[in-house]
Amino acid sequence: MAVGGLWVSLLLLAGIVAAVALCRLAARRRPGALLAEMLSTFQICACTNELCLLAAAELQPRAALTLTYGFTVLHGWTLAGSTCNPCGTLQQLWAAAVPLKAGGLRIGAQFAAAVLARGFMHLVWSLEIAEPHSGALWQRCSDPLQTTEAQAFFIELLFSAVFQLAVLQLHTIHPNLRVHFIALLITMLVYAGGNLTGAIFNPALAFSLHPYCFYDNFLSYSLVYWIAPCLGTILVAFVWDEILPRIS
Repeated sequence: MAVGGLWVSLLLLAGIVAAVALCRLAARRRPGALLAEMLSTFQICACTNELCLLAAAELQPRAALTLTYGFTVLHGWTLAGSTCNPCGTLQQLWAAAVPLKAGGLRIGAQFAAAVLARGFMHLVWSLEIAEPHSGALWQRCSDPLQTTEAQAFFIELLFSAVFQLAVLQLHTIHPNLRVHFIALLITMLVYAGGNLTGAIFNPALAFSLHPYCFYDNFLSYSLVYWIAPCLGTILVAFVWDEILPRIS
């Protein structure tokens, strides 16, 4: 991939982050917690769509992992207070940190943002402002499942459990350090399982990245990318809240 195309994509990603930051700042002036969650999920989905396109355009694995780490840190700094993941909201519901209605609306907002992010990126790709965007609109299901359905289910369940456990364990660490620990963990999980399932462990993000796959094979993809991460989250929440207090 040409270096110029990479820089154009990076400028595009920087523009998305800046625009979302301005919108979140405006949302703080009114009761806009749901809007802030929607904007945050939009940022993660839009940026990850572009990063996946870059990775598919023969980007070196080391560079792809570096971008994964860098933008995860950037998301952590700019989207503080948002979960951007239905699994995170599910964990909050389990802990009764948010009411059931508010949690349901938040999950709905996250999926709506995922769809909007995919539509926005399609619009951007249609302009073909960077080399990787050429032909991106004609790509259908990229078939991220490169292993058996059972193994993919276990991988996404395990990765989601590890991620949610880390979030709970690192909750007391200073935010500036916590962001880097979480980014390093996500990068390691992407390195370990990215070639098998994509290592997404975020139902909204998975739907934004692979909508055509869900249309073509809804049952398999919903099991792997929706049910498995949610089950991993519930298992961690149950162990954290019910088992550990009894044995500690």
